[in-house]
Amino acid sequence: MNKVILIGNLTRDPEAFTTQSGVSRSTFTVAVQRRFANAQGVREADFIPVVAWRQSADFVNRYLTKGSKVAVEGSMQVRSYDAQDGSKRYVTEVIADSVESVGSRGDSQGQARPRDNGPTPPPAPAAGPAMNDFTEVEDDELPF
Repeated sequence: MNKVILIGNLTRDPEAFTTQSGVSRSTFTVAVQRRFANAQGVREADFIPVVAWRQSADFVNRYLTKGSKVAVEGSMQVRSYDAQDGSKRYVTEVIADSVESVGSRGDSQGQARPRDNGPTPPPAPAAGPAMNDFTEVEDDELPF
């Protein structure tokens, strides 16, 4: 079984590509903190390259920027190529099956907002008082 789940922050803005056949691709790097601290008490991070395709790539390219907190689910892939000097090089990367923004609402780095600099919509009004154990919410706040 080859399954990878990562939660971390983008180290830079994603790089968007489109293949000759029109398929979207996005490459980015996720910084993931290690579970344990080193001898000096510092929790180091690993910087993991990720490749997303099609709808996942479109989401990443449109909504995520450097610092965005994401959850990535996918598989590990190792590929090789011959460098210009004739040596064989290996690349290890995660091929994303899904990418989700996991930042909290108050965390501006984690909010999924379009990267274009167009006008932003006004904030949704606060929910009204509870009635019969239900709270009123605006339609645009519903996740479906």
